[in-house]
Amino acid sequence: MSGAPTPTGTKPREHAAGMKLAIDLGPLLVYLLAYWLTKDVVLSTGIFMAATFTAIAVSWFTVRRVSAMLLFSGAMVLVFGGLTVWLHDATFIKMKPTVYYLMVAAILGFGLATNRPTLKAVLGQAYPGLTDLGWTKLTRNWALFFVAMAIANEAVWRSTSMEFWLGYKLWGALPATLVFALANVPMLMKHGLTTEAAEDAALPPQG
Repeated sequence: MSGAPTPTGTKPREHAAGMKLAIDLGPLLVYLLAYWLTKDVVLSTGIFMAATFTAIAVSWFTVRRVSAMLLFSGAMVLVFGGLTVWLHDATFIKMKPTVYYLMVAAILGFGLATNRPTLKAVLGQAYPGLTDLGWTKLTRNWALFFVAMAIANEAVWRSTSMEFWLGYKLWGALPATLVFALANVPMLMKHGLTTEAAEDAALPPQG
């Protein structure tokens, strides 16, 4: 007797989710590995820049689109990574997450203040069925989270070593983002998000 049939579309969905996770988190992991192997801030930052733009290219060639948040993150890497490489000063790459978080929080806050669905325009396909109230709450939550992350990044990089800051990004900032995203799922499901869509809930690129 044959086993139970595999749900239609399961493998493509799993492949797409895995690819998105690799595109979003891959550059950060490459950066951490490069620094831990070389202990060279300038070299590892250059590798981080290359990995970021490779992720953008992979996104374009695999799904023929690049998310607005990934493009924004890429631009931030270009500016702050470029300054780090040019001036040989790690301060700029350490400040990048703070500026990234505050700029995204400001954009989301502006959307809330002007009743413009900024987050919906960026992540609408990732949360099908979500009501306007759900989008408002999700936007508010992420804006506050990003402000908190900016404060945390400033506190860590100004008071610890490069090695500790990088460890914080991997073992602190990244898990915090994942936990926060999951913590929002029950609220989203109360406001129209389906169970299937909740499994693929989008994460912002890491700052």
